[in-house]
Order: sequence, then structure tokens, then C-alpha cells
Amino acid sequence: MKTTDEQNVQTNREHKDSVFKLLFSKPEILRELYSAIEGVQLPPDIPIDINTISGVLVKGIRNDISFIIDKRLVLLTEHQSTINPNMPLRVFRYFEKVLNKIVDYNKAFNKQLIKIPRPKFIVLYNGKSSFPEHETLKLSDAFMDTEGLTGEKDPVSLELTVEVYNINHGQNKEIQQRCNTLNEYGIFIDKIREYESTGSLSR
Repeated sequence: MKTTDEQNVQTNREHKDSVFKLLFSKPEILRELYSAIEGVQLPPDIPIDINTISGVLVKGIRNDISFIIDKRLVLLTEHQSTINPNMPLRVFRYFEKVLNKIVDYNKAFNKQLIKIPRPKFIVLYNGKSSFPEHETLKLSDAFMDTEGLTGEKDPVSLELTVEVYNINHGQNKEIQQRCNTLNEYGIFIDKIREYESTGSLSR
């Protein structure tokens, strides 16, 4: 059974996640978010299709935001208050579930090549622990060493990279300046922590 403090921490985390998902639930905001992170400007008429995986739909597997840009680029975006080195493995599972939703695997037996949206995986970090503004996590870092079996280091046959951005207030200022919603969310989290530290808000 969780203690009261643990329950409060869990409640606060769920509140932050709920606010994040609510803020970034509109295509125009997701267009702004992607443009800010990539340093590009997507045209306002570029279609954004949201296909976020729900925990209700897929037991044990869910993600915060998943969306497809112009049917060509699929982004899986996670909002995290702690950095988990297993995130590339988790995202790997998310992506497979997303493909199940958008690709007819029966066509994989045809001779014609199936085209799928190009994936990009992003984690937005806003935890209290110190973390660089940007870091890349790789699935290959989790692969076991096989050099003792083959006598040489085997090349990586499968790779998946997750780009982690620190979105705490004051971090990645250029990105936050380009995405006002992200900047306001960072200020919101900063204020919550300020109230927590003064005892004005239950931890």
C-alpha cells in the first residue's frame, strides 16, 4: 500500500500529465511543437493526424502523444519527469503498435514495397534532477555484447534513437520561444514547484 506522500506524488504527476496532454491535444499546437523542435516552419495547411495509443486500447502500452504529419512523418512524443534508459525499448513497442493501426500487414506478402511514415521519437523532460538540454538515447546501448561468441564486435543490425529535450523553464530557450504553449507549460510546472517548496501546495 502506498504512503500518503507517495500518493500525493503520484497525483501531482498525473495532474501534470493531464495538463500536458490537454495542452498538446490540438493539431495546430502539435504543428507548432514540431516546428519549434526541428527549427522549421510547417505550412498551416499541412495535415496533422493524431493517433495516440490509449492504455485502454492496448493493455500495458500507451504513449502521451502520437501524430502523423502529412501521412509521411510519424512522431511519438513522451512527457517524462524521470529519465528512463529503457525509453528506446519502450518506444520500439509503441511504434510497433502504431504501425498496427496504420499499416495493413497483409500487404507485406505482396511484391510491391509498402511505404510507411518515417518515424521520429522525442522525449520532453521536465523533472527536478539536473539534465542536459539535449541528449540522444539509443536502443543499441541495451544490446548484449557478443564479441565473446563471434571473436569480433558484431555490427548493429537494428537501431532506434530517442531525442530527449529538457523543457524545464529556462532550458532550450530557442525551442520554448518558438513554441509559446511549451514555454507556458514550463512556467506552469515551475510555479507548481515554487508553491510546493513554500508549503502552499500539497506535495
